[in-house]
Amino acid sequence: MTKWDKEYIKLCKKILDEGVEVENRTGINTIKIPSYHLHFDLREEFPVLATKQLFFRQAILEMLWIYQEQSNDVRWLQERNVHIWDEWEIDDEGLWHATQNVMENGKYVKKDIVREFDKKYAHTIGTAYGYIVNKFKMTQNLIETIKNNPTDRRMVMTLWQNDYLDTAVLPSCVWSSEWDVTDGYLNMWVHQRSCDVPLGLPFNVTQYATLLSLIAKVTGLKPGTIDWSIKDAHIYVNQVDGIKEQIERFDTREDIPAPKLWINPEVDDFFKFDNSKDCLDIKVEGYEHMGPIRFPIAQ
Repeated sequence: MTKWDKEYIKLCKKILDEGVEVENRTGINTIKIPSYHLHFDLREEFPVLATKQLFFRQAILEMLWIYQEQSNDVRWLQERNVHIWDEWEIDDEGLWHATQNVMENGKYVKKDIVREFDKKYAHTIGTAYGYIVNKFKMTQNLIETIKNNPTDRRMVMTLWQNDYLDTAVLPSCVWSSEWDVTDGYLNMWVHQRSCDVPLGLPFNVTQYATLLSLIAKVTGLKPGTIDWSIKDAHIYVNQVDGIKEQIERFDTREDIPAPKLWINPEVDDFFKFDNSKDCLDIKVEGYEHMGPIRFPIAQ
């Protein structure tokens, strides 16, 4: 089994064994631990889970939507048959509807809520993710710094910008990445404020491992390590059965190798990697998995 699967299942077991059940804004309780740390070495393995199928094309297109297209427009994803953000799309009238818990007098009360945004944000997720990357040209600045000043200790991309939180439907969960170059390798530290372990974390890890690999390629470096710090690692109570199935899969099979990441060797500009629905320039080769597990989304 892959190293990533081993670490992932270890985290899941820790949450189920030691976690505390808590209420939250979604109305679906979570079992949580306060923090966790992961370490990946891309020289040894490209992290894609084998104990459940990861839909690589959708994961990579979402990453490109944020860091390459630098968009907050959900229709860009929908045109590519990616529906990750459909639940958070602002409608034609600038409204976003959800049923969530609201804190009143120190207790959560479930209510149907409507948030009103400027109509210019229709069909977007507001001022989050790609909006912030584009606002501050984060990807361009990072690449230029890596190329021209690789020992700089200020290579940070932070999607958490206080001025834009009120006009974001969902503030960034994976909110910061720090980068460095050491001995020809590009390394990264990722910070995640809130982690839906069954749904979000498998996508996020593969996305950022791919992002690191792409930026390493276009800057003439090799992919190195990723450290990943998580605050509030949780499993929703309606995801527990699926996680137990995934743990059982892990416990009953050991012979699945890690896949390899293929990047089109002819592309040397991050902004020229194909972001059509086919995602032609970025593939996983030799990906074996044990099939999908469907987990519900908590809005």
